[in-house]
Amino acid sequence: MRIEVVLRYVGLVMIFNALFLFLAFLLSLYYSESTDVPLLYSSLIALIFGLLPIIYVQQSDYLKIVEGIAIVVFGWLSTCLIGSLPYLLWGGEFSVINAWFESVSGFTTTGSTVVNDIEALPKSLLFWRSATHWIGGIGIIFFTLLLLPKSNTSKLTLLNTEMSKIAKADFKYRAKVTLKILVYVYLGLTALETILLMIAGMDFFDAINHSFATIATGGFSTKNLSIASFHSVSIEIIIMIFMVLSGIHFGLIFNTILGKRNNIFRSPIIKAFIIFLVVGIVFISLKLFFAGTYSSLGEAFRYASFQVISLGTTTGFATADTLNWPSFTQIILIYFTIQCATSGSTSGGLKFDRVWIFFKAVGKQIKLIQHPRAIFLLKIGDKTIDEEIETHTMIFIILYLFIILVTTTLLTFLNVDLITAFSSSAASIGNVGPGFGDVSSMGNYSSLPSFGKFILTINMLLGRLEIFGIISLFFVKSWR
Repeated sequence: MRIEVVLRYVGLVMIFNALFLFLAFLLSLYYSESTDVPLLYSSLIALIFGLLPIIYVQQSDYLKIVEGIAIVVFGWLSTCLIGSLPYLLWGGEFSVINAWFESVSGFTTTGSTVVNDIEALPKSLLFWRSATHWIGGIGIIFFTLLLLPKSNTSKLTLLNTEMSKIAKADFKYRAKVTLKILVYVYLGLTALETILLMIAGMDFFDAINHSFATIATGGFSTKNLSIASFHSVSIEIIIMIFMVLSGIHFGLIFNTILGKRNNIFRSPIIKAFIIFLVVGIVFISLKLFFAGTYSSLGEAFRYASFQVISLGTTTGFATADTLNWPSFTQIILIYFTIQCATSGSTSGGLKFDRVWIFFKAVGKQIKLIQHPRAIFLLKIGDKTIDEEIETHTMIFIILYLFIILVTTTLLTFLNVDLITAFSSSAASIGNVGPGFGDVSSMGNYSSLPSFGKFILTINMLLGRLEIFGIISLFFVKSWR
């Protein structure tokens, strides 16, 4: 592996971060805030570390697979490190571990926070906080790839490393076109939601911050009570629509806009995903109403819809404190926390596609037991799923659940109660954000032990990088 080549590409990542840090610095000057120096220093540090390898290392148009994985992993790690600097230099509630936690949570679009009083943060820091969502939502590597020359074949290696095989299934384009599709849809959804939120009553600052968080399926808000602070049904409906859209494969959204056959209305995965959300909303609405949590069925439906969609798309916004909801509803919400949204979207975690393949594989195994000599193909719609993807999916799900078990065990060893430990473990690797117990939808992660916070940040990165990529990098011998 050529370390110098890896550093050159990581340098491009640093420069991209420096740009957004500088925008936050300009905002601090506009509002005359105390974050101007921390943001300027952070921007300069990112710029210097980004320029040095670009100046001294010659460009390479070819990348080995291991180099591609190293660029993705170290690109994310360096991004999270540089992203923690503004928090750390500003101070306040941000110790070293808290700054790292907030940065990782932002870039991985988890949306968990350690801040007790969000509204006390300077606007420029709130903007940077939301910007980490938006940068990480589509993937910092995707933005970086746009800076590479058109003829650079490294794009394909990095694209294949950053995007899972399931996500690539609905992209029938070359790497360059795929990148453009992702960025066009991402920018378009962000701009459209910002405009609609402003029409619904938000000011521009709140609208752009919440759009960043929604389209990235992140969940950072500028308010202590999240979306509940606005007391607006229209704002909730707009955000729900865009949470669902952001949880859907961007390639299918693009095809739908162009009127192509392979679109969201014909995709069996998207149909099943929507049905699961609707069923979850109905069950929770009925339970909330008959349990007396809300006085009317309409009110129960309003809050159930938002929370199911929020967790089911891994966004993590809140309009209600689910800590006080009946246990039945919490179990359903935990399921959606583990399931997550579809591949090819900004959602992290397990992905609904894998869940659907799992259910299909169970049906296939039942048929094989009934007819041992028969040959059955696993199909989703008119597409046949390769055995390689089927096997990979089963292993991924088992490993995913095993990591949740290990993380829960470690947190309980640190004297964290079981419901908080389990839900925070599932919420962190799923990049969801809120859990239950001490980390419920209206709570935060500030009360967890420092080492517990660090463990959860590892989970966030594993969930965002789909486990195998980050783990395989450390099996050095197998690359030889």
